[in-house]
Amino acid sequence: MQTIETLGDLRGKRVLVRSDFNVPLDGQTITDDGRIRAALPTLSSLVEQGARVIVMAHLGRPKGAPDPKYSLAPVATRLGELLGTDVALAEDLVGPSARATVEALEDGQVALLENVRFDARETSKVDAEREELAAELATLADVYVSDGFGVVHRKQASVYDIAKLLPHAAGKLVFKEIDSLRRATDNPERPYAVVLGGAKVSDKLGVIANLLDKADILLIGGGMAYTFLAAQGKAVGQSLLEADQIEAVKGYLETAAAKGVEIVLPVDVLAADGFAADSPYAVVSTDGIPEDKMGLDIGPESRELFAGKISSARTVVWNGPMGVFEFPAFAEGTKAVARAMSESDGFSIVGGGDSAAAVRILGFDEDTFSHISTGGGASLEFLEGKTLPGIAILEA
Repeated sequence: MQTIETLGDLRGKRVLVRSDFNVPLDGQTITDDGRIRAALPTLSSLVEQGARVIVMAHLGRPKGAPDPKYSLAPVATRLGELLGTDVALAEDLVGPSARATVEALEDGQVALLENVRFDARETSKVDAEREELAAELATLADVYVSDGFGVVHRKQASVYDIAKLLPHAAGKLVFKEIDSLRRATDNPERPYAVVLGGAKVSDKLGVIANLLDKADILLIGGGMAYTFLAAQGKAVGQSLLEADQIEAVKGYLETAAAKGVEIVLPVDVLAADGFAADSPYAVVSTDGIPEDKMGLDIGPESRELFAGKISSARTVVWNGPMGVFEFPAFAEGTKAVARAMSESDGFSIVGGGDSAAAVRILGFDEDTFSHISTGGGASLEFLEGKTLPGIAILEA
């Protein structure tokens, strides 16, 4: 895989960079700029080399047409602040404004094209439509750099098709993501523990199936834990339950036992009266969740159990919160996992999505983790063993 260090002299070259700036907004205010900051090493390097940097990215889910609500204007402002330079924002993607903005660039300057998903061809299932957009994008640049890890699992014009048309390389972020994930999956230092949480076990069936051949320990929390508990014959009250996945989970439990993979489930939970931040709750054993209660977080014994398993592992990957961490009363389980990983001497990866958001929201120092992924869906598919189109095309 080519990297920006192997591309040669980029001074004066027009370098088209696909970044992931799908940041959360409150109106026009960015509430978490983590993905923008993650792009800085690549963009700063290109600026220092005197490249003419053209950045493209998406924000939200516009329906293939311009929508002011999803304009990248707030991103351009914040990116300029972080880079310490003005970032010009084109009013379109491949139209007159984009061309004029690119033509006006001087060496070491940065421009941002408007939301790539304002053009329906970006995400089209029709190859010819994506290829048409990619061809138009290619006329703007001399070189393509893929640095939006959060979209490399998608076959999209700005991710996949464009790489077939221009000399290309992985940016620093994408290279670090792949290098870290491969370190955790190809030949991990053992014991290798994986912590899985989040709402639904159905979202992670492929991951679990693949990890049963790789991991030594699987720690299961969050809403998905209740389907595992039900598969063991335990009552889960009003907790989140995917009844149609119970038989599949029973199969995983049997396979894990046969392969010697330890599956660790919560031994106690915070059982609440309802799904609300101020809901009354009690700590109960997972052997006796009351019929009218719902588990919203793992309990204190489970936190200690999980933390102990994490601290003894040499490689740890975490994807998915342990409870409804957005509610302070039900954030302690997620905090316990984050704290144990941040204090671990092993190689620790936070697998993007809600887990990465939780690390920032709960106030942990990101530098205490070996790697925090910027792509929840992409990292999950990597852990499933799937081929990521945006990576495969870079390695072709």
